[in-house]
Amino acid sequence: MPAHAPGLELLGELPGSGYRQPPGLVRRDDGQTCQLTRLLYLVLEAMDGRRGYPEIAALVSRRIDRLVTADNVRMLTEQKLRPLGLIARSDGAAPTARKANPLLALRFRLVVSNPRVTRRITRPFAALFRPPVVALVLVAFLLSTGWVLFEKGLASATHQVFDRPGLLLLVFAITIVSAGFHEFGHAAACRYGGATPGTMGVGLYLVWPAFYTNVDDSYRLGRAGRIRVDLGGLYFNAIVAVAIFATWAVTRWDALLLVIVAQVLQMLRQLAPFVRFDGYHILADLTGVPDLYARIKPTLLGLLPTRWNRPESKVLKPWARVVVTLWVLIVVPLLLITLVLMVTALPRVVATAWQGLQRQSVLLVANWVDGDVPSIGVRLLSVLAICLPLLGTAYLLVRLVRRTVRSVWRATAGRRLHRVGAVVAGGALVAALVWAWWPDPATYRPVQEHERGTVADALPAGQRHSAVPAVEPTLRVGERRTVTTVWPGATTPPTPGEQRLALVLVPREPASPAAGGHPRSTWVFPFNPPEAPGPGDNQALAVNTRDGSTVYDVAFALVWADGDEGDVDNRNEAYALASCRDCRTVAVSFQVVLVVGPADVIVPENVSAAVNYSCRDCLTYAVASQLVFTLPEGLSDDTKDRITALWREIERFGQHIRGLGPQEIQVRLEGFKAQIVEIIGQDPAVAATAGGTPSATATTAVPAAGTTPSPTDTPSVAPSAPAGSTAPAADTPSPADSASTSPVPTPSGTTPSATPAEGSPSATTVQESPSDATAEGSEMATPTPVG
Repeated sequence: MPAHAPGLELLGELPGSGYRQPPGLVRRDDGQTCQLTRLLYLVLEAMDGRRGYPEIAALVSRRIDRLVTADNVRMLTEQKLRPLGLIARSDGAAPTARKANPLLALRFRLVVSNPRVTRRITRPFAALFRPPVVALVLVAFLLSTGWVLFEKGLASATHQVFDRPGLLLLVFAITIVSAGFHEFGHAAACRYGGATPGTMGVGLYLVWPAFYTNVDDSYRLGRAGRIRVDLGGLYFNAIVAVAIFATWAVTRWDALLLVIVAQVLQMLRQLAPFVRFDGYHILADLTGVPDLYARIKPTLLGLLPTRWNRPESKVLKPWARVVVTLWVLIVVPLLLITLVLMVTALPRVVATAWQGLQRQSVLLVANWVDGDVPSIGVRLLSVLAICLPLLGTAYLLVRLVRRTVRSVWRATAGRRLHRVGAVVAGGALVAALVWAWWPDPATYRPVQEHERGTVADALPAGQRHSAVPAVEPTLRVGERRTVTTVWPGATTPPTPGEQRLALVLVPREPASPAAGGHPRSTWVFPFNPPEAPGPGDNQALAVNTRDGSTVYDVAFALVWADGDEGDVDNRNEAYALASCRDCRTVAVSFQVVLVVGPADVIVPENVSAAVNYSCRDCLTYAVASQLVFTLPEGLSDDTKDRITALWREIERFGQHIRGLGPQEIQVRLEGFKAQIVEIIGQDPAVAATAGGTPSATATTAVPAAGTTPSPTDTPSVAPSAPAGSTAPAADTPSPADSASTSPVPTPSGTTPSATPAEGSPSATTVQESPSDATAEGSEMATPTPVG
């Protein structure tokens, strides 16, 4: 008499099934769950060890209202049920049946608790699934997590955990324990719904260790009960996050906040429906299709026009078929792309892992010598984290190759032509693999932090193509592109493994001024860009990196400063920076500052700098001219109108400054300054206060008339004092501050004076500070800031 295999358990029909005819589920003694058609399930259900094939056939015929013979039952038993290990042997012993071994399954399982222990330890946690408790935990989780991520932040937590390795080990240990507690959630939800959880343990999934819980008995539950079991692990992650937040509120150890972030990341990872994580089981229970991976082949075959009307293509309900088809169309390309990337990127991953192991070994030895136990633990965990992905990847690839070869060999048995084609295809795949893994320095190079790591970069063709430079019109801050680099002819070009600093040439956009005081072109100079001008400051910044081009940057500013509001520290800056061939770069900055009222501190700054970096046959010129007046009282309306009219003329000059020579620009600016001094000196209030003659203090640095030196020369800017000049004033910068300084005659033939004579009445003070800098064809010109 046919009988059930020992330990066989009938779970019944699948509630909420996505099949047109709900399947029956049975579980073997080894824990393997099998899915049967309704006819097979009824035949198996009728077997009790006392009925023979005729009695079983009669019982099944009455259940399905169709004739089933004893020979039909015998055929189904021997050809369908017995190979699945569901029928006992003739002596009553358990049959030998192979357990399903899917590729994407948990490996190397180690049982931690048997079903009896699991039921006992999860009994108290079932109460956590009562609706009021669930609502309270979810609200606390959302509030605490939102506060940590959007209000508190993780900067202090990150600093603390790396500053104290012991806390890093604590965070790691809590994260591991929480992963195990995640499985308690599945088991407790299973028990809360009325089902019985099974074994709990740990194994290796893909490339990482993972905990597991057998909840096959949840198939007894309806769709809602099964989804509650699927979400139970995520719910317990939320409980851990709330508990950690409460612990932080007491201890104020910011490092614990990283555990909350780890719970959020684990929850997001578990929701992925592409591999056998919680998201996969949620989708399977929503559709009522227990094993989605088993539906990949039938679904792909069902897409063929010749199979649209076949019964095997219509076993699912229409809505379930649509959902499963969409899932298959997403998962299959995703898995194939992942496999290709895994194979092609393996050489670089191996090189990176080897480099990481060497670094960790050096640190481990140093920590061992110092006796730093927490740091030793961190290093050992780092070594384990580096080795596990490599071992898991190698194991997965070996199993994939072995399974594919075995399946293809069996499928082509007795068909010589098909087998020859399979061998040719296999040889082509081996050749492609040898090409991708060929021992080349460019292939086996560690991943660098500056690399993008895109899909195209992971492919060997993309890696080789990325070594070829391409000319890009513009490169902005934050962008990553391939640009042209310049190297001396006798120097060996760099390789990805032996990198060197390079001069990068990217042209500046024409007629595109620098934004916020910073150049838009690639910064090729061996120093930081000038800071952006602040309120009341004036800055001209001309950066030229394009051969044969001319770049002008002009900044004119008229500033009215209230002396009662604080210090007057306006800056006037002109920077001309060039790295090009046969180019011309000019920066002109002209600022007039009128200080009205008694200011306690007046420290205006006037700076010019002209720098050539790897320039040939180039002229770089910077002019910074600043005029500062301190006026005890305001100016009359007539004086203001005259200054406004003159300023319009100065602005028109600035608009047409392109094409003028440096000397001509300087002469014109000095002329404008003289006119401003004259207009202000004629103001009635100024004339009454200062006797009609405003005093002036001036410093200047003018360029030397020179030739174009060779690229290795460094020209100096020699002093050039005009006729009639006097000795430098007391506040003239020292030679260490500027290349050269000399006074210029004050307007209207007045005698320069740094400050009014002691005891004299307050007078209007004029500060004139022209500052010029040039650099012609030099490798690195000497900047000449003058204040």
